[in-house]
Amino acid sequence: MHDGTACGGPDAGAPALGTPFHRSGDADPAGPYADGPWRNYFLILLDRIPTPIAVCRADGVVLIANPAMAGQWGVAPGQLRGRNLLDLFRPRDEAQLIRIADAVRLGRRSRYPVEVHWRSASDGSEREGELTVDPVGDPTVQPPALLALLRVRETAPPPAPPRGTASPVEARILALAAGGATTASIGTALGLTVDGVNYHLTRLARRWRVQGRAALVAKAYVLGVLSPESWPPAPA
Repeated sequence: MHDGTACGGPDAGAPALGTPFHRSGDADPAGPYADGPWRNYFLILLDRIPTPIAVCRADGVVLIANPAMAGQWGVAPGQLRGRNLLDLFRPRDEAQLIRIADAVRLGRRSRYPVEVHWRSASDGSEREGELTVDPVGDPTVQPPALLALLRVRETAPPPAPPRGTASPVEARILALAAGGATTASIGTALGLTVDGVNYHLTRLARRWRVQGRAALVAKAYVLGVLSPESWPPAPA
């Protein structure tokens, strides 16, 4: 819940992760390292960990998140503070949340995995993973803070193009190169950096097993990537 209201938002029926903290009694997310320089060391370490991590109140409200967790939403870490885990991730099985809420209420300390899915902020794709929730902190403090670690299930990378083909961008680069355009002018024409143009040319050279721009252009004509009847050169 959010201060006594449902924690999953106005239209969500998911149960709260646990009873909420009072605002005045929020535990420092650094836990036992909250005093002196140890707090800074804790926060620096958290920032450097590549695993998405958030420290939350018992009701799921985020106290602190590392850059890897914030990166799932395309925001700065501080922008996740005050958000609720159930607003960010949708559980596959709400019974898993009930088990966590019961464990927190009874003071049990263990790790609890929750299968979740969410929509990626970078490309809008649906993503899946496992959110492991672990009550942490001083055992005498109830309810405890929650340490949430996200394991993202990576989708299989797209298959590489067949050796004798070129993507539309690669074909346009080859057509401009065949017409004598410099790397810089190719980048300007296609909205790419010089490094971006060279990246595509290098990938093509490796795929087609040739060296040099002249050989790339010749191979493009042999493979039918460039039209032999067009001038200025154009993709087939």
